Amino acid sequence: MVDEASLKKGELRKLNALRKSLGRTIADEAFSKWLSQTVEEPQSDENADAISDALWGLVQEGRVSIRRGGYVVRRGRGRVIVEPA
Repeated sequence: MVDEASLKKGELRKLNALRKSLGRTIADEAFSKWLSQTVEEPQSDENADAISDALWGLVQEGRVSIRRGGYVVRRGRGRVIVEPA
């Protein structure tokens, strides 16, 4: 009844917990109702998209490398401050 392959890790854990406590048929019905009521998070921020579009070309050219921990970008007095995260 529920497509388990398309579920996220947390959703799959919730489904399995419901199945253990309520039984398979009731749990599947309750989970499908819960899943239909959940609100989808916005996929991305417009500013984040603009920053990634601006940097992606430089990353592909090899002129910029982004380390594993990432960076924090913030505004300063008339400038942009980039710090390791």
